[in-house]
Amino acid sequence: QEQLVESGGGLVQPGGSLRLSCAASGFTLDYYAIGWFRQAPGKEREGVSCISRSDDTTYYADSVKGRFTISRDNAKNTVYLLMNSLKPEDTAVYYCAAGFYSSWYWEEYKYWGQGIQVTVSS
Repeated sequence: QEQLVESGGGLVQPGGSLRLSCAASGFTLDYYAIGWFRQAPGKEREGVSCISRSDDTTYYADSVKGRFTISRDNAKNTVYLLMNSLKPEDTAVYYCAAGFYSSWYWEEYKYWGQGIQVTVSS
């Protein structure tokens, strides 16, 4: 059964760092584009970053550019989101998703993780 599982979330102080992991089982991640999305309370789900399936081109939302880095480790069948210089406004549930094309539209992804909480607070 195809499954994505996020890990690495938690509580961090402003300016701190976290690395989220998205591990796949039941399918091979390097055949897919991967997106990270987040949803804060009362807000719509928004795209944070994505990495293409063809040449690992990376894309970032303006709000996280220069602070977040997406990468993949095909040997571990895992994609990462390294988040530096975290701000309170980064607080949200973060989701990873796998699809055939890099997209900022969450509806275009085929597989989804269950989400993981990231809280940035002093």
